[in-house]
This record gives sequence, structure tokens and C-alpha cells, in this order.
Amino acid sequence: MSNKVHISRKAESRAAFGFLSPFFILFGIFGLLPIIFTFYVSFYNWDLLGTQEWVGLDNYINLVQDPQFYQSLGNTLSIFVLSSFPQLIAALLLAVVLNAKTLKLRTFWRAVILFPFITSTVAVALVFGAMFADNGGMMNWALAFLGVGPIPWHADPLAGQFVIAMMVNWRWTGYNTLIFLAALQAIPHELYEAAEMDGASKISQFFNITVPQIRPTIFFTVVTSTIGGLQIFAEPYMFSGTGYSGGSDGQFRTMTLFLFDQAFAQLRLGYSSAIAVGLFLIIAIIAGFNFYISKKLVKADK
Repeated sequence: MSNKVHISRKAESRAAFGFLSPFFILFGIFGLLPIIFTFYVSFYNWDLLGTQEWVGLDNYINLVQDPQFYQSLGNTLSIFVLSSFPQLIAALLLAVVLNAKTLKLRTFWRAVILFPFITSTVAVALVFGAMFADNGGMMNWALAFLGVGPIPWHADPLAGQFVIAMMVNWRWTGYNTLIFLAALQAIPHELYEAAEMDGASKISQFFNITVPQIRPTIFFTVVTSTIGGLQIFAEPYMFSGTGYSGGSDGQFRTMTLFLFDQAFAQLRLGYSSAIAVGLFLIIAIIAGFNFYISKKLVKADK
């Protein structure tokens, strides 16, 4: 009897691996192999015309000495800070509002908040570009009405990066709101009832019940926002209006724009591959740091 049970379990395991195998096969072909090939190309002087010359670590040495790399890294981190943190805070607060039982038309508002996410990034960039145009833009018109001088949104690095961050927030806040909302709905309501009986305020309930209960979700959104924020491409590309160069002085050039410029404008596939590997390592380090902090906080709770 035990032998039959053992055979049955082995058959179930094989069936499970069989059902899962398409994912791993597709990931290996379209995910893992390109990563390995990118790492391989980064050791070559490789262009689109077919030139392949082994250069070893020269691409990486040139990368750490390239001022454009540090400029693009600084721009990427600046836009990331201006977008990700305000976005996650706003998403959490909106999720709390949408989870309130006193809110009317909750289903309607939950659907509406996701509309920006399904809107084309190009369309959003065109609208924001028109609103924040240096000459004749709606925002400069409003500032002039208030007696404030026009702001050169496309020339001033910080002002332009603020606009790009607004585009990112516009698109992704609703998406993260729904993730937080799902986590909030999983919190037992008895915890809030007990806190109310003890006289705890809404703010106290938020920081002592809500935040600790959804901490894994918070770390998940932080990691995904970090990965997405460090790979930002469409918004600065469309807003700058100068293609891969990212502005007249590279003030909006992010790491991904720098990568595409070297690959498809300069035809330096080996160097662009080294940039891709560098970006991968930066994302891995930041994501690993977030994971380390989350483990420490979880252990502290226990």
C-alpha cells in the first residue's frame, strides 16, 4: 500500500513539474539567455555592423570613468526619489480612504483610480508636455496669473525632473493603491474593534495596526517601485523631446536612455551591455538592501 502511495506522489510531482515547465522554458529562452548574452557581449567591442573584438574589462573601466554615466545615474536617482516615495505614501492613504465603509460608490472609485494606469504613456507625456511647455504652457500661464515668472521646465534640470516624476506618479499611484487595498481588506476587523474599545484614535490605529499588518505588502511595493523607478525610460524620452540624449545638456538622461543612446545611436553594443550589467547590479544591491531591512524589522516584531 505504501509503495502505491509513493508511486502516486511521484506521479503527482512529475505532473506538477510538467505543468510548470512552460514557464521555466519561456523564462529561459526570453529572460535568462538574453541576460547571459548581454554579460557576454559586455566583454567585446561589438557593433551592429558585426565587429566583434575582445576587450576584456575595458568597457567596465571606461564606464566608471565616464561622466555621462554618473550624470545619468544621478538623474535616475533624482527622479526615483521624487516619484517613488511620494507615490507610495499617496497610494497607501488613498487605499485607506477606499477601504472606508462609509465611502459611497466604492466600486466606482476603485475602478476610476486605475484609469491612469491603462492610459498610454505616450499620451500622458504629450499632455504633460503641453501643460508644462516653456512658452504658452498652462502651468506657466497659471504662474503668470499669480504674479510668478515663467519656469523653464525643459531647461531647468530639477523642474523638469519634477514634471517627469509627476508623470510617473500619475500612472502608478492607482496601481499601488489597489495592491495596498487588497492588503487592507485582509486585516481582521476585530483588531480595529478592540482598539476602538480601548479608546485608540484613528491615527493610532493606522500606525499600530494597519502599518504592521501590511508591512510585507509595503516592502513588496518598495522593491517593485525601486526596480521600475531605476528603469524609467518613456517619460524622460518623451518629455525631453531630444530622443536618447535626454535634453539639450543631458539633464533628463536616465540610465536606460544612456544605454539606448550607446546601443542604437552610437552603435556600441558592448559598452551598452556593460551599462546594462551595471544597472542590473545597482538594482540588485538596492533590492537586496530592502530585503535585508525587511528581515530585520520582521525579526524585531517577533
